[in-house]
Amino acid sequence: MRPALRALVIFIALGASGALHAQSGGFLAPGYQPSDADETGLWRLMDRAEEQLKTSRFVVRDPALNAYLHEIVCRLDKAHCADIRIYVVRTPQFNASMAPNGMMEIWTGLLLRCTDEAQLAAIIGHELGHYLRRHSLALWRDARDKASLGNFLGLGLAAAGMGRYGDFANLALVASIYSYSRDNEREADQIGERLLVKAGYAPLAAAEIWDQLIAEYAAGTADRSQSVLFASHPTPEERLVSLREAAEAAKIKNGERGAERYRSALAGVRATIADDELALRQYGRSAQLFERLLAEAPDDGLLWYAKGEVYRLRGEPGDLEHAAEAYARALQASDAPPEIYRSVMRVALKRGDRAGAQTALENYLARVPGADDAGALKMLFDQ
Repeated sequence: MRPALRALVIFIALGASGALHAQSGGFLAPGYQPSDADETGLWRLMDRAEEQLKTSRFVVRDPALNAYLHEIVCRLDKAHCADIRIYVVRTPQFNASMAPNGMMEIWTGLLLRCTDEAQLAAIIGHELGHYLRRHSLALWRDARDKASLGNFLGLGLAAAGMGRYGDFANLALVASIYSYSRDNEREADQIGERLLVKAGYAPLAAAEIWDQLIAEYAAGTADRSQSVLFASHPTPEERLVSLREAAEAAKIKNGERGAERYRSALAGVRATIADDELALRQYGRSAQLFERLLAEAPDDGLLWYAKGEVYRLRGEPGDLEHAAEAYARALQASDAPPEIYRSVMRVALKRGDRAGAQTALENYLARVPGADDAGALKMLFDQ
């Protein structure tokens, strides 16, 4: 591994190594620069990591989306927004992270799961809470005090071998594995909720997110304990209760949601991040996710297409019929992706409807001239 990447992996491994008890003093001042050796060294590591992240193939390079996300940061915390750089990272899991030097990552799996701007703002506010209270510095010092250099290196090498996380061109996929203490997480939740309310967003948005994620993982087959998101303390159920209580204490019934603005901002990446979710083959989880999103946007052609893909790819008894029904709903919308005709063709062939398959193939080729898979689809039809 390159030196900066090795250093970052060591830091991340330390973050996962145990509870943190030290507190980091007051809130970070706008324009803050570190002065002591500990914090200066940590910032330098993060600066070098950020330079690698800038060239990562996992970074989504969408200037309009980045500008939109930065506007949310500034709305939540105008004083510090000039100090924060945002990177959207293409990985289909729900997570975000905030490094001490102002580098923020937002994963595309998070963007897919938020139903509106208020929910996204709740997550960003939580990460700002960690940043403002300098939790990562306390984490770094606590880990350094408890482990020898040999343990540091051993943890770093172990983290580097963690499957897809080890390849971190790769960096982008690991940078959110900071594992803060129970008290740190609670404090970040509290700060995030205050920022959310002060900015005029719906106070319940933060609690909604945890409610949604708990239901989603219950519907899937993956072990929740292995999720980066669910590995931290306190438990999701505890956070849900605490955030609901905080929202009720705010005594604000409504608040801004920004649903249409949010969907518009994601227009350039929605199809890609939906495909990435399907590629995980967590069909129960994905079905629950797309059904929940459709409850908020019942005329969304892309979501109906994605729901149909869940059924088609899963292939359980009755799924072909369910897929066909979802595709039919998608085709009633103006934003159904052209790829839907390719899927309609495949389902029609499996159901023995060659006439329907031919019509779908013709529609697909008409909408995607020069499609790379045109030859393969014709061969499939001719079999």
